[in-house]
Amino acid sequence: MYSRVLRNFLTVADVGSITTAAETLNVSQPALTKSIQKLEAEVGTRLFTRVPKGMQLTKAGEILAHHARVMENEYRHARMRIAELSGAEQGGLRVGAGPIWLVRILPPAVAEFQKSHPDVRVTLVGGVIDTLVPALVSGDLDLICVSLDFPERSELTKIPLFEMNHIVVTDPSHPLANQGEVTAEDLSQQRWLTLKSDYVGTHRIFAFFAANGHEPPKISLETTSIHSLLETLRSGNYVAHIPEQMLELAQEKGLVKVDLSGTLWQTSAGLAVRRSAKASSALTSFMETVQAAIGQYSQR
Repeated sequence: MYSRVLRNFLTVADVGSITTAAETLNVSQPALTKSIQKLEAEVGTRLFTRVPKGMQLTKAGEILAHHARVMENEYRHARMRIAELSGAEQGGLRVGAGPIWLVRILPPAVAEFQKSHPDVRVTLVGGVIDTLVPALVSGDLDLICVSLDFPERSELTKIPLFEMNHIVVTDPSHPLANQGEVTAEDLSQQRWLTLKSDYVGTHRIFAFFAANGHEPPKISLETTSIHSLLETLRSGNYVAHIPEQMLELAQEKGLVKVDLSGTLWQTSAGLAVRRSAKASSALTSFMETVQAAIGQYSQR
């Protein structure tokens, strides 16, 4: 079973301090220190080094922390499935989601899911491919709803649900808003807004300009919030790309679609789950609810 020693170890790794970890775990510092020393003796190497600000994982510690988190998450899945045998659903689902999912598709899907699963807590975590895929692989998330424009991985299963076409939007006061057909050269000279850590998206945009023989544009602002990005666009000084499915939200904020000559970026979007983790009935039901929601959303 997932041990208290590993939980102690992960807590110290997370907070970087024996003192803070002891307070969090409600144990004495000597007891926690002894627990870490016992674990180091078992694995045969140091897991932490002392630094001015506290405790820092060694390379061996980083490896153990990764696998310990996987063990922690698999133990949680096991408890949920065991609870299902007695008809008692408990625990929760942790779902990672890209912007279009987070603000348009998942809110009604979660509400519909919880009509039949009122005791299952759903946690939605916003992000982009480059942050959500690693979290899914490590077990920190049970499911991600994203653009599927990332390399195939043996440990993951992709479930395509719809095509996502990216468009360029801006404020009506921006010069490109009323120019008519806009070229790659026009866009290369603009100031762009992007979502932070969206390296895949940014790479696709840069590839668009390279394919058209132009240098990549200047990225003026990165933000973790799609709402912040759209609000900043209203100044009339920037352009940004969003999934076409989010155009309605952009229009609600007074923004307009740029009449672009050519395709900026198109990819499949859908769900991804770990193959190693047998899906609980709650996760299976949630995925079915999301798939049904996609069908209804596409008909709007």
